[in-house]
Amino acid sequence: MATIRSVFLCSILLLDIGLVGAQTPSPLAWCLKVNSKVVALAHVRIIDGTGAPAQDDQTILLSGGKITAIGNAGAVAIPDGAQIMDLLGYSVIPGMVGMHEHMFYHVGWGIFGEMPISFPRLYLAGGVTTIRTAGTFEPYTDLGIKKRVDSGLIPGPKIHVTGPYLEGSGTWSMQMHELTGPQDATETVNFWMDQGVDNFKAYMYITPAELGEAVQAAHKRGAKVTGHLCSIGFREAASLGIDNIEHGFLIDTEFFPWKKPGECPESPKSMSYLAKLDVQTGPVHDMILDLVSHHVAVTSTLAVFEMSLPGRPPIQQRVLDALAPEARNDMLLSKVRAADLASMKPNPGEEPPAFPAVFRKEMEFERAFVQAGGLLLAGVDPTGPGGVLPGFGDQRDVELLVEAGFSPLEAIRIATLNGAQYLGESDRIGSIAPGKQADLVVIKGDPSVRIEDIENVEIVFKDGLGYDAPKLVESVKGLVGIR
Repeated sequence: MATIRSVFLCSILLLDIGLVGAQTPSPLAWCLKVNSKVVALAHVRIIDGTGAPAQDDQTILLSGGKITAIGNAGAVAIPDGAQIMDLLGYSVIPGMVGMHEHMFYHVGWGIFGEMPISFPRLYLAGGVTTIRTAGTFEPYTDLGIKKRVDSGLIPGPKIHVTGPYLEGSGTWSMQMHELTGPQDATETVNFWMDQGVDNFKAYMYITPAELGEAVQAAHKRGAKVTGHLCSIGFREAASLGIDNIEHGFLIDTEFFPWKKPGECPESPKSMSYLAKLDVQTGPVHDMILDLVSHHVAVTSTLAVFEMSLPGRPPIQQRVLDALAPEARNDMLLSKVRAADLASMKPNPGEEPPAFPAVFRKEMEFERAFVQAGGLLLAGVDPTGPGGVLPGFGDQRDVELLVEAGFSPLEAIRIATLNGAQYLGESDRIGSIAPGKQADLVVIKGDPSVRIEDIENVEIVFKDGLGYDAPKLVESVKGLVGIR
């Protein structure tokens, strides 16, 4: 009996020694396509994110997670042993910096569930290497996702976690904390900064006093505050020190004659009223100049609003494949309802649906804001009817910026360098230059000429590791809406 026990213990000891001596495979090995110490991207077209013209037939050298050299093909000295990738016919853009992103998805009845598996993978697969979560229902989960991504346990973008929504009394969501006053706003900001968040988002029913205190508390500790506002107009928010406004012109309530101070107005006439406003003159133009003078950035989220337009966007197969069956059915039903409403003839004396006109006016507003010197950011906001997904939707937002009148090079800058500038990280990310982090997106085609090519992502480098974008997309089929 003692002999059998000794053999058993010896076997366990040998097994332990073997495990200690063995090299544990990386948890990311399954989705990596490039994992070499030195990589040369040869004969590639560079779209550097600054808005400068594309440069053809270039070589980019990556080493130690950074860009170490850039130059004409043949002019860059490639070290022995480097992995050389011939990328003739491909373009490289900076990793996108998504500024209105979430880790949750609407799962029905006004409830939002976290997507800790599918969403980080989709962001990365779409070429989004840095995100700011613009509000959360589960801040501890978002912080946990960030920790696992940073530790190399799961694939995903670099994450700036925004705290729970700073919402006032009267919210529509049972998942949101309702602030009880200015002191509660200050305490909430300080508590969540202690937990590790570095941004905040004010929401629809917050009071001016609560917003003012939240902004002061955040600024004292180096954090910024954005807002999806309703009770507070843009100009009042700017005077209170807000740093960023989400969505743009079509949520600004300050123009409504029926709005009362500190209250979120509700009226079926809102869209019709906005559709008649002039962006180039009058109160909207004054609001733009006020935001610019206060250095308030605006985040474009055209893709999520497009989902409410009848007949667009075309629903892509990759979106249908990623959605769980119930989520797919809900999304398609929403699109059918939108089409039905659009096809209904207005009753005598009624005006036709105004949202298509307001959508076009939002595009005009974003152009005017940039022309006035404003900092325009971009993000997907994967909410709404449910068909705008991380990564895919970020790409679509860039395409819609081009439809809005920006050049492809300008649209790419909005989605890359502008976000990095807002985050105070433009010295590390947001553009392609020696010394910056090797956060790059390898795209088949030329999005500087044909912006739709931005969807043809094959490899996404984050800190020098090259992720297999199609493999990441394949891994989440049927998961969105579940996990």
